[in-house]
Amino acid sequence: MTGGGFLARNIAGFTQALESVLVTENLSRIPGFMQGLDPRVKVITLLLFIIFVGLAQDFPILIAILILSLVLVLLSKIPMALYFKRLFIFIPIFTAVIAIPALFITPGTPLLSVAGKAVITLQGARTAGLLILRVTDSLSLGLLLIITTPWTKFLVALRWLRLPSLIVDILGMTYRYIFLLLHTANSMFMARQSRTIGGFTGAENRRWLGRALATTMVKSQYLSEEVYLAMLSRGYQGEIRTLSELNIRGRDFVWMAFTLSALSLILWSIYR
Repeated sequence: MTGGGFLARNIAGFTQALESVLVTENLSRIPGFMQGLDPRVKVITLLLFIIFVGLAQDFPILIAILILSLVLVLLSKIPMALYFKRLFIFIPIFTAVIAIPALFITPGTPLLSVAGKAVITLQGARTAGLLILRVTDSLSLGLLLIITTPWTKFLVALRWLRLPSLIVDILGMTYRYIFLLLHTANSMFMARQSRTIGGFTGAENRRWLGRALATTMVKSQYLSEEVYLAMLSRGYQGEIRTLSELNIRGRDFVWMAFTLSALSLILWSIYR
């Protein structure tokens, strides 16, 4: 393993993570349909859709919800390539771990037989298909919520839903400073690369990486203490305040009416 290849891969990974966050923040502020909704309305309605996805037992319902999420992506002016790239990162992992075994272990009518033994059953194929569609729908809706909502407003919506302030504060601080630490680590890798002539052995790279991780942990501890003292000096008493105010407008009521109508139809189709 050469020093250049080792450093290049890590620098590329850190930089890609930072760029991904910047892209998401920019997408949450463009004038799209979902971006214009109140964050509280988005959290509640999309959460309800995700719950109903878990209750659905029919392929048409799950496919209809997936189509709806894709229509919302288009209306929100989110690039489809970016959306699908993020969506299908987790689908293959889930398929390999859960859905594929369901094809073979679910008893039922043989769909594919080898030497007179059922390898894949019809019920197993249906179960695996439902699992994949449910996960795809849930991830699609959750991703839509994250991409179209600025992080600060998302946290305000969670606090409005009575999520404990300590959890909300931890989420906010983690999101803010994990990328600062990523930037610090990225700078360390780039500094080493700029001062490197030739390559390093694997052992040398591992020793340097261990020292870099230790340094980053010390910096994070020091940073957390400094940030907490700064918060106390500015009047922090356990509740983080934001300057942005949330207002429910006409389009929010229209979206809520559509959501209730769609979920009522889904509920009727499930229990009819």
